[in-house]
Amino acid sequence: MKLTENFINNGTRIWLSILLLGLGGVIAFLNIGRLEDPAFTIKTAVVVTRYDGASAQQVEEEVTLPLENAIQQLPYIDNISSISSVGLSQITINIKAQYGPDDLPQIWDVLRRRIGDAARQLPPGASPPFVNDDFGDVYGYFFSLYGDGYSNQELRNFAEVLRRELVVVPGVGKVAIVGVLPEEVQIEISRAQMTAANIVPQRLYDLLSRQNVVSNAGELLVGSESIRLHPTGEFDNVQELGNLLISEPGSPRSVYLRDIATISQGVTHSPNNIYRANTQAALSVGVSFAPSVNVIVVGNAIKARLAQLEAERPAGMALNVFYDQSHEVEGAVNGFIMNFLMALAIVIGTLLIFMGVRSGLVIAASLALNVLGTLLIMKLLNIELQRVSLGALVIALSMLVDNAIVIVEGVLVGRQRGATAMDAINRVVKQTMFPLLGATIIAVLAFAPIGLSNDSTGEYCKSLFQVLLISLMLSWFTALTLTPAFTKWAFEKQKMAPQNPDEPVKNPYDGWLFRVYRSLLGKLLNQRTLTLTLLAGLLVAAVVGFGSVRQSFFPPSNTPIFFVDLWLPYSTDIAYTEKVAAEIEKHISEQPGVDNTMVTVGQGALRFMLTYNAQRQYANYAQILVRTDALNQIPSLIRDIEAYVRDNYPAVKGQAKRIMFGPSNNSSIEARFIGNDPKILRSLAATAERIASADPDSDGVMHDWQESSKVIRPQFSDYLGRELGVDKREIDNALRMSFGGINVGLYRDGTRLMPIVLRTPDAERLNADRLNDVMIWSQARQAFIPIDNVVNRFTTEWEDPLIMRRDRTRTLTVQADPASQSGETSAELLGRIKPAIDDIALPHGYRLEWGGDYESTKEAQAGLFTSLPIAFIVMFIITVLMFSSVKHAIAIWLTVPLALIGVTVGFLLTGIPFGFMALIGLLSLSGMLIRNGIVLVEEIGLQREQKAMRDAIIDASTSRLRPILLTAFTTVLGLAPLLSDAFFQSMAVVIMFGLGFATVLTLLVLPVIYSCMNRDEKIASVAS
Repeated sequence: MKLTENFINNGTRIWLSILLLGLGGVIAFLNIGRLEDPAFTIKTAVVVTRYDGASAQQVEEEVTLPLENAIQQLPYIDNISSISSVGLSQITINIKAQYGPDDLPQIWDVLRRRIGDAARQLPPGASPPFVNDDFGDVYGYFFSLYGDGYSNQELRNFAEVLRRELVVVPGVGKVAIVGVLPEEVQIEISRAQMTAANIVPQRLYDLLSRQNVVSNAGELLVGSESIRLHPTGEFDNVQELGNLLISEPGSPRSVYLRDIATISQGVTHSPNNIYRANTQAALSVGVSFAPSVNVIVVGNAIKARLAQLEAERPAGMALNVFYDQSHEVEGAVNGFIMNFLMALAIVIGTLLIFMGVRSGLVIAASLALNVLGTLLIMKLLNIELQRVSLGALVIALSMLVDNAIVIVEGVLVGRQRGATAMDAINRVVKQTMFPLLGATIIAVLAFAPIGLSNDSTGEYCKSLFQVLLISLMLSWFTALTLTPAFTKWAFEKQKMAPQNPDEPVKNPYDGWLFRVYRSLLGKLLNQRTLTLTLLAGLLVAAVVGFGSVRQSFFPPSNTPIFFVDLWLPYSTDIAYTEKVAAEIEKHISEQPGVDNTMVTVGQGALRFMLTYNAQRQYANYAQILVRTDALNQIPSLIRDIEAYVRDNYPAVKGQAKRIMFGPSNNSSIEARFIGNDPKILRSLAATAERIASADPDSDGVMHDWQESSKVIRPQFSDYLGRELGVDKREIDNALRMSFGGINVGLYRDGTRLMPIVLRTPDAERLNADRLNDVMIWSQARQAFIPIDNVVNRFTTEWEDPLIMRRDRTRTLTVQADPASQSGETSAELLGRIKPAIDDIALPHGYRLEWGGDYESTKEAQAGLFTSLPIAFIVMFIITVLMFSSVKHAIAIWLTVPLALIGVTVGFLLTGIPFGFMALIGLLSLSGMLIRNGIVLVEEIGLQREQKAMRDAIIDASTSRLRPILLTAFTTVLGLAPLLSDAFFQSMAVVIMFGLGFATVLTLLVLPVIYSCMNRDEKIASVAS
């Protein structure tokens, strides 16, 4: 009371608050950070270790297992997954949800130290483990460089120029270049010429490995001066390698490397990653944004800098932007602002129609200042404008008017009863101050589980709670300060119709709507048993009907991008994978509606969106990223592309996928079989794949161990090897040199270190039919001998090319997705195939776990429901304390489950899946209903001080009819624009249908429940 009086009577405070909230909010809106998706921390690091020549099992046992054992001892670890393939170990480490972004740098430091200690146990030949803790970086400005006639090195040179210029742009975090093919010095030596020149291979290896090295020659002391010694002998260019004398000392003829070899500088024949763009060989550049910046401003600065550098771009070289986060953010923010303005117009229009011009303008002014004040506080707390926070503003919009409506409604009724504006204001503020505070806190607490959830989904949606907390608490404060001031200005000088003293005071609730409501409520109170029985029947029907509602986790993104995953047989060479991907890309680029394409071969692309999940390194994998002109073109394109791949490339597993909102998985359905024996795991997986493939709406059915691959095993004879002076290492070197190439040293060229690769010329390079023609140097005979002199035979065996582990246990994962043309959700497909897969008989020691969206949903719900009981208990306690009555609190809470009736009807009518955002909508709906119930029961309690129970219930309910209906009406209509937004539409359905139906129930059923819990006798004694 004193707060309101002091505020109203002090014009300086009023205008200062208006300027602070209004002007400060406008300035904050112009400068606040903007993102497309809310930032959430990807608490993942990847440890990569090379172990060339080792089989997948050797990598697992000798590299992966020791590193996993060391990592698993850290207390921060949530789970560890690993991929052991031929010559390569890739370990993915996920940190527990309870650790935030501020904890991660320290955790990564501890991880590096632990891995450094464990690396000492690794076998000879294993590289030092590389820890990549930048795995979660998002490169929101992603473009490609390509052009006819330009080599990869020429593209790289210009990309380096761009990196140097862009990294200094204010607001830019990092600039990464991908698709660069590693350079190497290639020396092609004829075996016949080596034999003729009597050159021993080992001498050649030793000479090349020692050449061009940096070594310390010491210093010379001349008097008091120390002068460094630095002998010549380093090469200035690659061709100078030809001057290397390779003949033995004392040999009658000097032989130089150029005499028997062709020396060139080129790119490696077996890169790990290849990029293409718009059907041409390319490399790509990704630019990440610094934290808490306005992405739109920084994006414009990047484009301006690129425009300035346009003159330096070589003629014929194209720079094609595939993804521009600043443009996407601008479109998303503008779209949401339009939705927000539409919702604002709907709310204000509704208020003007149902409450009159004066009242409507008072509430509209309060609403505008609440919104601007919320933006100001968001800016101060570094909460950006993004998909979730903007949606929260739209959701809060209709809730913000609730407190103001109650105040203005009370003043209107007081004025109609003859009170002065100030008396009416004082009376309504005194009556509603604490009930509105309790109701507002309860509405905020309904969203608290989101704010307290530690998992990635909760972090993704956390700004929803933050924005609603700020806006709702601010609306309560302004309802006690600014709204009464505006109300006084609007109604103080308004002349009321003169009241005839001989006539009874005019009843403000004498309209037709109030009369109909009073009559209907009276009949329901007379038939309480029948009313509650019918209601219980409707609730049971709703619970049963909810089983038919479609379920999902997060919907597909509305960004017009999709990607096509291509999996070739495992042993496919990366060059052939690129060839097939290029052919499919050419077909895709010719389809109408395709704006541009990008291809990454060997692994996934840079993380250009927060929700994009990149694949690890696989030579048989390619991904084609496709950007279309419009979102509605994607379904037909996906159908055509999948049919084209299926018809023309039967050996290729092709699957098109949409980018999803929120945290995503490699596949939406994952069944993990856990055990030790690869044969048993593959047998279980085959059964599960048959079950999944039998469903006509399944797609992309495969398992992550892929097909067994062939390995040729030369059977080395130890006895013959010792006799001829040949060991296994010499056989390995001879085979590598004959079929690929062997690294024998490093060539230093400025900042670049290039491996020196020794290989045979193309004319002498052998194929699988000529294995016996491989020549090996014999130390005993000092000559080359055929390999079959020391190898008894060649056998072909099958091996597991990949061994996947999860938490130090072998785990084979069967993956599937709903077919894109089916329109089904993963939950619907899983519901059909899960029972049959669960019934697969598992041998002793083997178990089945479900991952994918099923696991993500459970984790997200667990994060939500962990704090939900606490929030609901606090909400219930507040309700009890407000009325000093448990039964009144129970009466209010009994109306909450009734909202499910409207929710079920809404989802069945619209066909929209019930997702995680819908679950959040249910929580918010409970807060809205309890809020309405509190206002109603509070008024009943005030009326009961002077009236019998039945009259008090009817009169109190009638007095709250307009505020409750108006709040619900503005909420339902205000959320209508969100029905067109894929991310928020399920939440909008929950609140619109649930609140619309539950509001009617609150006004009709809560009074009935209240009357059942109170006896007339007790009421009468209180009234007397």
